[in-house]
Amino acid sequence: MKIQLKTPLTVEDLKDLKAGDDVYITGYIYTARDAAHARLVKLLEEGKELPFDPEGAVIYYVGPAPAKGDRPIGSAGPTTSYRMDSYTPQLLDAGLKGMIGKGKRDQEVVDSIVKNGAVYFGAIGGAAALIAQTVKSSEVIAYEDLGAEAIRKVYVEDFPVTVMNDAKGNDLYKMGRNEYLEWSQK
Repeated sequence: MKIQLKTPLTVEDLKDLKAGDDVYITGYIYTARDAAHARLVKLLEEGKELPFDPEGAVIYYVGPAPAKGDRPIGSAGPTTSYRMDSYTPQLLDAGLKGMIGKGKRDQEVVDSIVKNGAVYFGAIGGAAALIAQTVKSSEVIAYEDLGAEAIRKVYVEDFPVTVMNDAKGNDLYKMGRNEYLEWSQK
């Protein structure tokens, strides 16, 4: 079964997803890496408005390559997510519902995902050119001075991801490791 989600996401959209589910996202998502995250959290701490509405939003941890030809974006592979871990709980509390990246998250982030009914999705590293084909439009909306790490509002169609951490606290990284250990002991 092909699971399709449209942004913005809701707790209801995410509640039945399970770690390991393959999902295709359509709609607007935002790109941001660690420098942008630091600025976003500073705005939250100062009680200021973010450059996008975080309610139901999805952030893709990526610093895309420059666009070529008539494409809206260049290669767009995921960044290692733990670099955003110190900022993620505050953004989830502000309404963020989805994050896309690669690599496992720390326990504080996993706990915040559960608390906020959110999901962490994994994108395939090494498939940057293919992922970029799902991007239909892209515009810088904040922090242009950060270059590739500026925040972009990106429209995607059928962006392929896998649920790594679901809203119930299941963790595909731990599940896979445990499965391997069981298999290897047979």
